[in-house]
Amino acid sequence: RNMETSQKHSCESMSKDLSELMKEATKEVHEQAENTPFMKNFQKGQVSLHEFKLVTASLYFIYSALEEEIERNKNNPVFAPVYFPAELHRKAALEEDLEYFYGSNWKEEIPCPEATQKYVDRLHYVGKNHPELLVAHAYTRYLGDLSGGQVLKKIAQKALQLPSTGEGLAFFTFDGVSNATKFKQLYRSRMNALEMDLATKRRVLEEAKKAFPGVSSSQVFEALQELVSKGQENGHPGQPKVELRTRNANKSHEHGPAPGKESERTKKRHTNMIPTTPLVRWILALSFLATTVAVGLFAM
Repeated sequence: RNMETSQKHSCESMSKDLSELMKEATKEVHEQAENTPFMKNFQKGQVSLHEFKLVTASLYFIYSALEEEIERNKNNPVFAPVYFPAELHRKAALEEDLEYFYGSNWKEEIPCPEATQKYVDRLHYVGKNHPELLVAHAYTRYLGDLSGGQVLKKIAQKALQLPSTGEGLAFFTFDGVSNATKFKQLYRSRMNALEMDLATKRRVLEEAKKAFPGVSSSQVFEALQELVSKGQENGHPGQPKVELRTRNANKSHEHGPAPGKESERTKKRHTNMIPTTPLVRWILALSFLATTVAVGLFAM
């Protein structure tokens, strides 16, 4: 009887809309991410230009893979209802941001960390072998960016003193979405209408948890905080003051093209940042990626 009751409750819970199930399935990791020291520091504007550029590069690899697989499956009934390239696709916007930061040869400049490559490999595997699971990645990333990304855009723009005209922040700008709230309602209704049996729903929910690049949000944040704490224990301040150099025409290889007004600046204000060892840089980059998802889905 206990087994029958358990199975009945399980079936009843799985009868909920897929969007609600997905939100519930990832609720714990969202809450953990929101309450980590790193997230709180980021909300205070403690982010550096270098880390932001690394994040943008990682996002480019991720969205290139995701959108390649979406195009592969755009006519597949397991994904076609949530195919919104004009409204959501981010690859072109990221290319614009990377050219701004790195210059015209940005493709030769940007690195792809191992954790990001693993996530890219997963996206290609899913797209080729289990396209029904693509909805988990698309929903988690796109709607997360559409929601929480707007909060992070304002923080990054202020902390890094990026142009108010939006250069370097095209990723966060959804020109094809005039009303974010109504669009998210449309997207969720389309997703909830996808025909899935209980077993497939469970697989989609599990895949949603994997949609956090590299490792889960909580693991990323905890690892970052541990490294920072160790640095402080060893007598190295966790957040030294570092001056960010201004972008100018003579340093296009480092920062990319910039408006004329930007080149007149001789200094940027000092910005708090985490130590820039390679390991910490990649953890920071992955933290930002996970943060956009955590903040975004929490705001849905």
